[in-house]
Order: sequence, then C-alpha cells, then structure tokens
Amino acid sequence: MISCPKCGEDDRLSGRRVDGVITVTCGACGHTWERSTAPACPTCGGADLLAVEKAVVERSRGTQRSVVGTVPGYLCRACDADGIDRLAEHPGNRLVMPDELPTDLET
Repeated sequence: MISCPKCGEDDRLSGRRVDGVITVTCGACGHTWERSTAPACPTCGGADLLAVEKAVVERSRGTQRSVVGTVPGYLCRACDADGIDRLAEHPGNRLVMPDELPTDLET
C-alpha cells in the first residue's frame, strides 16, 4: 500500500516509471515524489530480501488441496526470519506455502 506523504491520499495516485524510478503524483494535493522500483519489505521497509516462489493452492478433490501454480515473491530477512529458517531446513526448496489454505468445501 502506498499513500501520499503530504496528505495521506491512497486512491488518487498516478505514477510514471523511468530508469528504475517511479515518479508518483497525488491527484488530491498535487504533491510529487520519487519511489524506487526495487522491492522492499512492506512491514519494515528493508531491502534485505530473499527471492522465493509462493505456492498458489486450490482445493482439488474432496478435502485435498493441491499446488496449482506459483508466483514470485520475497521474504524479508528481518521480519520473515522464521520462514527463512524453515526453508533452510530443506536446501534447494524456495517454495513458500500461503499463510491460509482454501477451506471452502462443497456440501
């Protein structure tokens, strides 16, 4: 989530990407600022991240859940240390399961 540092607006924002920097303009107050395109931790803002693949899980048969795909993601070495430690227990594995699994069951 991004918001204007001057007025707090988070809806009426527009951006333009040039050479690894995004110039953001607030439609509410007109304030303009630059933001890097490099990934950052949404919790602490840190840049010490580990690239991982996050699993996309769906219910397939009965109560069985299956990984149906992956999406790229990051884990913060400070905020997600427990998750990184779990990955380290299985060398070569960079697949991170979602925090919540699908629970919708047909009746």
